Amino acid sequence: MTHPPSEPAGGNGLLWMLLAVAVLFAVLRPRAPLDYLHLVDWQTVGALAGLLAITQGVERSGMLQAAAQRLLAHVTDQRRLALLLVAGAAGLSALVTNDVSLFLLVPLTRVLAMQAHLPLARLVVLEALAVNAGSALTPIGNPQNLFLWHRSGLGFPAFMGMMAPTVAIMLVWLFVAIWVLVPRSAIALKPADEPAPARPRLLLLSGLLFIGFVVALDQRWLLAGLAGVFGAFLLLERRVLRGMDWALLAIIALMFVDLRQLAELPVMAQWLAGQDIGEGWRAYLAAIVASQFISNVPAAILLERYVHDLPALAAGVSVGGFGCVLGSLANLIALRLARLPHGLHEFHRISIPFLLVCAATALLLRLG
Repeated sequence: MTHPPSEPAGGNGLLWMLLAVAVLFAVLRPRAPLDYLHLVDWQTVGALAGLLAITQGVERSGMLQAAAQRLLAHVTDQRRLALLLVAGAAGLSALVTNDVSLFLLVPLTRVLAMQAHLPLARLVVLEALAVNAGSALTPIGNPQNLFLWHRSGLGFPAFMGMMAPTVAIMLVWLFVAIWVLVPRSAIALKPADEPAPARPRLLLLSGLLFIGFVVALDQRWLLAGLAGVFGAFLLLERRVLRGMDWALLAIIALMFVDLRQLAELPVMAQWLAGQDIGEGWRAYLAAIVASQFISNVPAAILLERYVHDLPALAAGVSVGGFGCVLGSLANLIALRLARLPHGLHEFHRISIPFLLVCAATALLLRLG
């Protein structure tokens, strides 16, 4: 079986850039070593670590290859396949969060591209856009929604009703993007290599660990869940742990360290306090712009004390997940899972125009 490229999206350039920023902060605004650990959201990093290990187990089971073969036997043109993958990503993200849906679909998409001539980078970017859009619908779809939902006092259906117009706009433009970017041409299969041996027991183990880990996360038993996942693979399949993208975990941890220190700068708080961003279109645009620099989850937390218009803030941080790759953690996760050598370039080529049209359309809706 043809192996995917081992180099992740853009190499580790982003990791070194974030590390350099952390060193700069340490020089200019030194703090106690333990304080840096407190800047990291270990619940998020731990959840990603467990999901990365389980995803690697599923990939090594060889069952994704079989699933990809069956899918390619029934779907014969690229646009239909893109619609299927993107709709699945958007729908799943509203139910099982944006990150989990990527862990399920991006590895499958990568295996599909190993078996057929497909625009892998384009499909993965569209899936990243899809989970940012779909997850915005429900209070449990992404971390910023969960935070704002708890602050709002709204019921589950009321929150969905508040978000539905913005989500509808994002989804309409998403399917327009598919229509423009993915041709309705026949899928050409690659020469079949010797299939990787199927290991249903490893798939079963990974599935059971996934269920147990999700339950552990729901009950806030992170350490117990991680012990179960890593302990099982350490005893039964150590190659799973060796194949994990450990650099992604370092990138996420450093993002928390850097972006939270940026948000804590007194000049930042003074500047925000002096801006007229409490309501309306100013609040909406402030959320979009802030998301481009500090990601949409920190942006929601930072702006919540200055913005009094919850629908504007929620819509802004949702749309703000597009554009810059830092706009949402889901963007980074998708690119790293796909292992694209030029993923950042392709992502921004699609995502920045997508941000502009979505932001403008949603703004017109709000003004209307």
